[in-house]
Amino acid sequence: MLDETSLIQLPPDLLRTFVAAADSGSFTRAAPLVHRTQSAVSMQMKRLETDLGRELFRREGRGVALTTEGDVLYRYARRLLDLHDEALVAIGTPRMHGVVRCGAPEDYATRYLPGALQRFAAAHPRVQVDVYCDDSSRLREMYRAGELDVVLTTEETAGAVDSRPLPLAWLVADRGAPVERRPLPLALYHQGCLYRRNGLAALERASIPYRVAYGSPSMTGVLAAIRAGLAVGPVSVGTVAEGCRLAVPGDGLPEIRPVAIQLRAGRNKRPAILEAFAGFMRQELLLVP
Repeated sequence: MLDETSLIQLPPDLLRTFVAAADSGSFTRAAPLVHRTQSAVSMQMKRLETDLGRELFRREGRGVALTTEGDVLYRYARRLLDLHDEALVAIGTPRMHGVVRCGAPEDYATRYLPGALQRFAAAHPRVQVDVYCDDSSRLREMYRAGELDVVLTTEETAGAVDSRPLPLAWLVADRGAPVERRPLPLALYHQGCLYRRNGLAALERASIPYRVAYGSPSMTGVLAAIRAGLAVGPVSVGTVAEGCRLAVPGDGLPEIRPVAIQLRAGRNKRPAILEAFAGFMRQELLLVP
């Protein structure tokens, strides 16, 4: 005999909106990621909460955060979407073999590549994927030179194709964050990083004195100083680091202007293998409706 819960459905489009809202921390920021209006996102999330009989989000400043029940659903939603997309590819694409050379900054590689690589490997086990991590400027050069097939880069603004806004926020230590210290100690990527540029611009607009206390070309180096409570630094919203949290309004840190994440694939050629890999990346980046 069916019970009441067996009649509840979790459509993929609803789950994609839920994941986008959770990752971005805002219904407004989630809207362009799933190609909907902010009101449509709010209605979808209200419908999901009503169907499940659970509160999934709580208000946090001008954004939202997951409740305990929401966090549980999030973990299942990611798995369900991965399986859904994997199944569509597995039955709809031919067997392929070859090599894909993919480049991404370290933080993007850590956040976006694992899921995409796992699902791509399941659908195309004979394809070898070589991953290169470097800063965006170097990755653009390698892509233009034909040394990389697919790259993720940070750009100032989102373009018309295969890109979307990427909100930024301050990352601070869970305990002992030096948010009231003046000058404010910062942990930043090296010169040329847009996170660094926009973070410094935000502090200057707010007339908050600062000093660059720690610099690193890698996310690992930046996080080490932040986690130790020695500095704060700009990161993309959705960044998860043990011992750290995103700043809240009570921390008194200014809002940072967003950047954009850009996917480039198959310069001057779009063989099936590259298009397939790019498709998985678009799904991971929520670049597809």
